[in-house]
Amino acid sequence: MAYGHKTEHRLRVRAQVVLHAARGRSNARIAQEMGLHLDTVRRWRGRFAEQGLPGLKDRQRCGRPPVFTPLQVAEVKALACRLPAESGVPLSRWSCPELAYEATQRGIAAFVSASTVRRWLADDALKPWQHRSWIFITDPDFRAKAQRVLALYARTWQGTPLDADEYVISADEKTSIQARCRCHPTLAPGQARAMRVNHTYGRGGALAYLAAFDVHRSKVSGHTEPRTGIDPFMNLVTQVMSLEPYKSAKRVFWIVDNGSSHRGQKAADRLTAAFPNAVMVHTPVHASWLNQVEIYFSVVQRKVVTPNDFTDLAQVEDRLRAFEDRYNATAQPFQWKFTTSDLDDLLARLDRHTVDHQEESAVALAA
Repeated sequence: MAYGHKTEHRLRVRAQVVLHAARGRSNARIAQEMGLHLDTVRRWRGRFAEQGLPGLKDRQRCGRPPVFTPLQVAEVKALACRLPAESGVPLSRWSCPELAYEATQRGIAAFVSASTVRRWLADDALKPWQHRSWIFITDPDFRAKAQRVLALYARTWQGTPLDADEYVISADEKTSIQARCRCHPTLAPGQARAMRVNHTYGRGGALAYLAAFDVHRSKVSGHTEPRTGIDPFMNLVTQVMSLEPYKSAKRVFWIVDNGSSHRGQKAADRLTAAFPNAVMVHTPVHASWLNQVEIYFSVVQRKVVTPNDFTDLAQVEDRLRAFEDRYNATAQPFQWKFTTSDLDDLLARLDRHTVDHQEESAVALAA
């Protein structure tokens, strides 16, 4: 301890006092050689004699008396757990300075700093300045529709495993991909410097990207259209169904959301009329996240579209077509882990949340 490189300086000094005493030196000589007060030497020799090495450590101190009571801390946390509108404050969400100001205005404390409020909230992981959006299930057949989609991902249809010549296609449209021509060239990244993209740009129009993703073969077929609609979607279907192995397949399941270009039974009948071996399967309303092609679109957004710097729409089309080829050369099926049991757990949590919310609303109305 006296000569360790990682020993704290104060512990090193105390250990050296003890070693000097072990060599038979007097307190006065130790104090003179080490530049310490005589009482300091007596203290550490006495503590070591009574307690050994633990006696050389600092004793537990009471510290500064608390400035705020636990009740004041709880009142500030309770305020943070309420919407500002419920407290009559014209804010959309709380921040630490706003909470500190409101606590002072309400007389919870004479003065409290924003950093103190931030430390209190951190104890319970409260972050009232953050928010997440969500939506309730509105489709009465949500579970049945979602279960059909999940079963297809597991290569099952109506309880029967799919044959080798049956395929599952996930299709959708990515709208409004703009051709933004930057007013100054984009600068490549360099040492300690990120890629730089000019903020101002000229608009070169927008187009829609329609894609069909083979869930189990991980192959993408797509093309661009000036806009979305029934005809553009059917053009995508024709493009895919005219190729093998889909042309001669026993059945090809098309998983789509409830967009206007493929909504309802009319869209399913239209698809079957054009291609008898095609079966349209809709995801539940507000459940496009069940459609695996959305994952592919997120890849396109991150790797192709952002940052957007295209001279014209032709360059956008060429980039998307080239990325399809690159993706198909190395892609593997997505590791889809959301199963029907996960679906049941999700629905059970939503049911509990709905019941609790209704009970809270009833209590509020009664009050």
